Parts: sequence; structure tokens; C-alpha cells
Amino acid sequence: MLEDLTTAASPAPWPAAYPQGYAVVDVETTGLARDDRIISAAVYRLDARGEVEDHWYTMVNPERDPGPVWIHGLTTEVLEGAPLFQDIAEEFSDRLADRVLVAHNAVFDWSMIAREYARAEREAPVRQRLCTIALSKELGLPLPNHKLESLAAHFGVVQQRAHHALDDARVLAEAFRPSLRAAARDGIRLPLLECRPLKEWSESPAAPRIGRQPGSGGHASGGYPSGGYPSGSWRPSRKRPACPYPNPGHYEADKPLKQGMRVAFSGDTSVDRELLEDRAVEAGLHVATSLSRLTSLLVTNDPDSSTSKVVKAKQFGTPVIDEAAFGQLLRDVAPASEK
Repeated sequence: MLEDLTTAASPAPWPAAYPQGYAVVDVETTGLARDDRIISAAVYRLDARGEVEDHWYTMVNPERDPGPVWIHGLTTEVLEGAPLFQDIAEEFSDRLADRVLVAHNAVFDWSMIAREYARAEREAPVRQRLCTIALSKELGLPLPNHKLESLAAHFGVVQQRAHHALDDARVLAEAFRPSLRAAARDGIRLPLLECRPLKEWSESPAAPRIGRQPGSGGHASGGYPSGGYPSGSWRPSRKRPACPYPNPGHYEADKPLKQGMRVAFSGDTSVDRELLEDRAVEAGLHVATSLSRLTSLLVTNDPDSSTSKVVKAKQFGTPVIDEAAFGQLLRDVAPASEK
């Protein structure tokens, strides 16, 4: 039973435009790239006012190496007996249908879910998502950073098992409930974003299968701890291809990003830096490792820090936005030819 952490009910009427139900979701994955797979998923279903209806959890056999076992704890041996995604897709759909998907850094969870459904030649029944990072910014919560643990601490929610999908979903549900009620009380428009399901999927060269990792000779460990990649690495390093588009110059506020823009990152982020870079590259942006006069945009959650990139951005007049805003801009990057 989730503890009710909300304040006293407000006499103001509940906003009529608010959704009729929510699916608070967390997925654990083999890594953060587009070809990585879901290895566990959890859903807390909430009604229109944030009351918990039920919860659900499953492990998923990714049919490949489980990745950072030292983080999520799901080994090759455990996952071998788990169902495949196509085997749980229908039940997962039942949990998501007719609800807004709620997640912390929701673009990541949604992207992983959409790709799994596309692989299974199905369509995820999700039309809108709500990111709790964006909601916390709309509410003006005084958080030190955008991590789930900081949001949980703000509402007094205790994490019992970090990086376990069910407990992460519980923690997020407990933090989302008072956030939702605060938004309703103050008449705040929820930061809902459209979800566009993938219609088809094409695989990149096959990732290592479960039980057959590189150099393992068929053994599950492959010489790596707990059957994953070497400690300290989410996945083997790879060189990104050069951006094929010309640099259109600086990003302009209230306009979309354009393919070819040079984007640099600085400081702490709520999601792994490599994932943000992967998304930028997939959208047609150029990821810059340093900042120069040619940099179109700096993404940082701490614009007042004294890092070299932030200092140079101020010197060069490079636009600066935070991670949440960047995630929203990635939804609709303008083609390089568009003026």
C-alpha cells in the first residue's frame, strides 16, 4: 500500500482537461543504445486523481547479454527462464492502454518500450507521456538535481531497492501522486507529450546473445564480472559517424533544433550522458566534445557552474538550455534543408 504523502485536499475543482488515468512505468535495460533491450518492467496504475489501482512486474529475456549486472542485478541465469517480450506484450498493453505513461525521463522509457513493440510487430497502446522531470520544473520544486532520488527525498519517499523496476516504479508513483495534486490545486497545465509508436524495426548487427558473449567460448561469464560488460562500462565503446549535415549556426529560442547543429553537454544529468548523445546523433545533430564559437547549443542543468564549457558559452554567447528542455526539443528536430 502506498503511503498518502499529499497535503490536504484543495477546494478547487479538479481540472477537467487532466487525463483519466496514468501508468507509472519503469524499465531496466541491457544498456542505453537503440539496440539495447528491456530486461524487466513494472507498472503502477493510477486513476485520474492519482489513487493507486494496482501494480505489475515482470522480468524479460532479452535474448542477449544482460549488460550492467552490477547495476540491475539480473544475471544471464535468471533471465534465461524469463518470458520473451512478445510473450508479455499483451499483458503489458493491458496495463498501458488508455492511460498517460508516466516515467522519470520518460523519453527513455517510452523509446525502449516502443522499440520492443516494433520488434514484436505490434504497436504500443500509448498516445501521451508525462515526464516527472518536466513536471517538477513546472511545479518549481527546489531540487538539487534531476535524479529520481532527489525527487523522492523531496516528498519523503524511501527507496528500498534502487534499479529494481518494481521499486523504482513504486518510488516514482509515490512522488508523482503529490506532484499531480499540487499541479491540480494550482491549475498547472501538465507537460504532456505525444507518443508516436514505431511502425517497423530493423536490427543493427546482432548484439551478443545470452550465453554467448564475445570471447566467452560459449560460457556465460565471458571473463567479465556477473556475465556483463567490464565494470565501469555500459557497453563496448564505438566511434560515431561524422554528422552529414552542415552547421546552421546557433540555436534560437522558441524555435526547433535543426539537423547539423553542434551540441555540447556539461555537468550532471539525470540520464547517462551517452544516451543523450546517442539521441542527439539519431536526430541528426553533431555532438561536440568541447565548446567553441561554432557550438550551436550547450546543454547543462547547472548554468551557473564554473566548468570550462559554461564559462566559454558565456564568452561566446552560446545558447544554454537544461536537459529537460533539450529532451523536448529532440521530439521534433527540423530537417537540415528547412529554413
